[in-house]
Amino acid sequence: MKSYLRSAVEATRAAQVTPSPNIWHWPEIYEVENRAQDATGEIWRALAEECAFAGRDVVDVGCGDGFHLPAFAATARHVTGVEPHPPLVTRARQRVAELANVTIHTGSAQHLPLADAGADLVHARTAYFFGPGCEPGICEADRVLRPGGVLAIVDLDAGRAPYGDWMRADLPRYDPAAVEAFFERQGFACRRVDTQWQFRDRESLESVLRIEFSPEVADRAIAQTPGLTIPVSYRLHTRRKPAGLLVR
Repeated sequence: MKSYLRSAVEATRAAQVTPSPNIWHWPEIYEVENRAQDATGEIWRALAEECAFAGRDVVDVGCGDGFHLPAFAATARHVTGVEPHPPLVTRARQRVAELANVTIHTGSAQHLPLADAGADLVHARTAYFFGPGCEPGICEADRVLRPGGVLAIVDLDAGRAPYGDWMRADLPRYDPAAVEAFFERQGFACRRVDTQWQFRDRESLESVLRIEFSPEVADRAIAQTPGLTIPVSYRLHTRRKPAGLLVR
């Protein structure tokens, strides 16, 4: 087991991947988080409106243990998950073992193990694309997209309370406005999506907050959340690859 973990760490370093602070260490608790997120389905509705993927080929970058892959596979022609962390790749393959139109690859956002121009949608949800520094991943997404295809990045809106307040308390150098300006300069449109996380019990809610925040901020978040629901805001950044050359 130790040699396997060492190999996984070495592969991660070679791919220049920043370890995820939550799902890499607590995949079972992150499963609880995934099931609680977007309880009203607002993110999925926004995605379908901005970049319809039914009957299309989808790539999910940083797919983790594959939680979102079955939802895409229900209507997409083919879905490819790309994840840098080998233990999560294994979990993802187990999750989609019965889905004939899903493939999982080990790889990173800046080195996608995929052919040119084979995807209609490249999707990334709270993975890799966090603002300045993610340009190599944007270039890779453009490479694998067909003309007219869309890169869709879903990130947490740290400028909106209450979740954004907790994020900024732990990440004082993170500037939501600067990140939004970065994506605007890169040619992305931004759509704000308000949804909620809905938990089945307090134990689930508290366990999730404790893997997302430092102990002090987690205690604050728990104290400020009396029930089982947390309002959470996201930003959906989308950029469409030009369908052809402009002739003047």
